[in-house]
Parts: sequence; C-alpha cells; structure tokens
Amino acid sequence: MPHDHDAFRPARDGASTGPHRFHLDGWISCAPFERLLHIEIVKAGGGRAVLRMPFHIEFAQGAGLMHGGALVGLADTAAVMAIKSVLPPQTHFATVTMAVEYQRPVRQGIVTARSRVAALSDREWEGRTQVYNDKAQPVLAFKATFKIARDAHIRDISFGDATADNTKP
Repeated sequence: MPHDHDAFRPARDGASTGPHRFHLDGWISCAPFERLLHIEIVKAGGGRAVLRMPFHIEFAQGAGLMHGGALVGLADTAAVMAIKSVLPPQTHFATVTMAVEYQRPVRQGIVTARSRVAALSDREWEGRTQVYNDKAQPVLAFKATFKIARDAHIRDISFGDATADNTKP
C-alpha cells in the first residue's frame, strides 16, 4: 500500500498550521472545530448544556455510520459548555481524561447531547454527557475530567462579550 508522504508536510496553499488567533462571538459559543461539526448550542446554564449536531456525509465512517470521533467531539463540547456556564469568562481549562461507551450506531438524523458538570476540587471538574439519536435513544455515554490551568487566563482568543451570556449560542 503506498504511503502518502504529502499528508505529513505543511500546507502548500499558505494556510497556517498555528498557533492561531481567532474571535469567538461570546464565552459560550462555538469555536472553529465546533463550527466545522455544525454543532448548535441549544442552551447552557447552571452547569448543564444541551447541544445538537446533524449527521452530514462528511461525518460518516467507512460503513456509513456517524464516526465515533464526531460523536465524542459533540459530547466533549457539551461538557465544556456546561463548565463554561459556571466558570468566569476566559477561564482556561482542558479535558484531561475521558471514557466513552458507544451504545448504538447513528445512521441518520440529528444527535443531541445533554451534559452536566460538577466540581471535584478547586481546579478539577467532572462532566457527564449522554448523546441521543433523533428517536431519543441513547447512542453514547461520555465521562470526562477537566482541569483549570494554573495560568487560567486565555490568550490570543478574543470574545464578543465581556461576560458569559448563558441564554444564546
């Protein structure tokens, strides 16, 4: 099988490979990766979040099912939005562990993630997300630990609001 060495070379079209600077509409809003996945923030507040994502052909794996990575991206993002709903704007944190249980395949439609978070310590949070298909059947269970950075202020990203607005995407 031939190896495509070009896949590991820098982009030839002049596209940057980072570090990147960009603008977000607000503290609780979709970053470039979430926009790529067409994720919609339905609501986020009080340590909970509900997000949706359509199953576009670009998210299909080889058997025509929704790729597990797309589902995990949605689940992780839902937990992140739930955490953002209770932390001060521009707090820098990251996923440090995750466990995933795939419960049934997704063949079509829109998937919905429902997440809730709880503080484990001053700097650690636990997020639990359940993803459902458009028949309200569970398709993925997600549990993750998030850690707030010691230097907790985000740099190089600008936000459209100075405070968290938990009611709009």
